[in-house]
Amino acid sequence: MLSREHYDEASRLQIFSGCRPETVAMLLEGAFLHKFPEGIDLAKEGELPDFLHVVVSGGVELYSRYRDRETTIEVIGPPNVFIAAAVVLDRPHLKSARVIQPARILMLPAASVRKALLEDAAFAARIAVELATAYRAATKDLKNQKLRTGLERLANWLTRRDSETGSTHRIVIPFDKKVLAAQLGMAPENLSRNFATLARFGVKVKGARIEIGDPVALENLAKPDPLIDDPSS
Repeated sequence: MLSREHYDEASRLQIFSGCRPETVAMLLEGAFLHKFPEGIDLAKEGELPDFLHVVVSGGVELYSRYRDRETTIEVIGPPNVFIAAAVVLDRPHLKSARVIQPARILMLPAASVRKALLEDAAFAARIAVELATAYRAATKDLKNQKLRTGLERLANWLTRRDSETGSTHRIVIPFDKKVLAAQLGMAPENLSRNFATLARFGVKVKGARIEIGDPVALENLAKPDPLIDDPSS
């Protein structure tokens, strides 16, 4: 059961915007707000969902395995909901989720979520927005993978990350480089080669720290497209 402090904090989250107070109370009655360390699994591919997860802080990696291979599908942060489709349909997860940066996660019982969808139009609208946002993100990622070279994908990731962190032209990769490689659809050794190629565009790499010496040259290489790269489009 949530403490009064956690209840008040959770009830202010975007997912409850416009919902009836009784809907919020019903959803939070069996909810949990937990802190999780890096590496903890939150959902497993192939299993039915018990909860709808909301990232309150930190970061979560969505990933999948096939035989002896594993790949990162997406890395998400607050205030995003993840793997909502499995909860809505009561179907097995198509991907797994694990904490990639120490995180606080709100866990809403899946059965209560499905009940609220039928009873509260505002909550159903919020979930529709979450599903539509996830669909558009997946479409953008597919376009990024199919229409760009690995070097272009990396250049765009660096350009976008720099913009998101204040355009200081000094960024830190917030997770392991092999996660970044998988997210960008390349092997770790190809990521290393692409970083080496970007040296001619002023990119300097020291561990997880990246310095962009010529942001104009990097952006000219990246050629960002709002229909792929802008999260608000």
